[in-house]
Amino acid sequence: MASNEQTGTPEPTLGVRQILQRELVIALKQIKRPTSGLFIAGFTAGLNVSIGALLMGMALTFSGGFSSALIQRFVLANVATVGFVIVIIGQTELFTAHIMLGVLPVIDHRASLAELGRLWGVVYVANLLGCVVFAGLIAVAGPPLEIFTPEAADTLAGALLPLPWWLILLSGIIAGWLMGLATWLVAAGRDTVGQVVLIWMITGIIGFGPFHHALLGTTEVLSAMFLGQGITLGQLGHFLLWTTIGNTVGGTVFVALLNYGQAIKSGAPGEIEVDPESLGKE
Repeated sequence: MASNEQTGTPEPTLGVRQILQRELVIALKQIKRPTSGLFIAGFTAGLNVSIGALLMGMALTFSGGFSSALIQRFVLANVATVGFVIVIIGQTELFTAHIMLGVLPVIDHRASLAELGRLWGVVYVANLLGCVVFAGLIAVAGPPLEIFTPEAADTLAGALLPLPWWLILLSGIIAGWLMGLATWLVAAGRDTVGQVVLIWMITGIIGFGPFHHALLGTTEVLSAMFLGQGITLGQLGHFLLWTTIGNTVGGTVFVALLNYGQAIKSGAPGEIEVDPESLGKE
């Protein structure tokens, strides 16, 4: 629990309704943001989240081979979180964070589906363009600098592509759920250090899986494609389609709808009557 700097007394933890109100304010500001501003912030987020893919490729390149699959997954998970930390703390616009945020004002009847569609569409396209540019950068500079080999790119993409559509969908739902959960919990964080720890813990699970994340995964797949690992546009499209649907379902159903329902049905603290004499009794 954080403390008040002036009095030194602990600040109360945010309740679920307070978190919801804070998230609604943030979401409404994003929905009302000009298209040009959304696009620039979305493009930046696509670049920034791709740093996680670069670091994963570097870890695979420099390791010379991990002693076990567990150690490999642990290392890749920890470096992949760097991109998510930069995106969320830097307050750029990432589609998988907007899934949860953007839905909240619509559920609360403060924004329309058309406004939500505009937000999602602009941010998604801008994110993808950022991923394309960064993947191109990796392909051009990675091998000559000996920091990102084609073999590393093939390993990353190979963990995401050769799966049936329903498994990619389920994996995408988990990733969308985790991403939305990270965005929700950051609103409860009282300081930057606490927020970073929350992001690190939750998004690290995405890399540890690895679960299918539409943007981070796009940079991984495109890097392998650009580095001549035989990946086709059809495989990229298959990955993007089912991963995007999964991320959207995970963020909408398991975070936005459930947490909104919890906040609305929880009742304010003053509305809950407690008999002091019954406390401590079985």
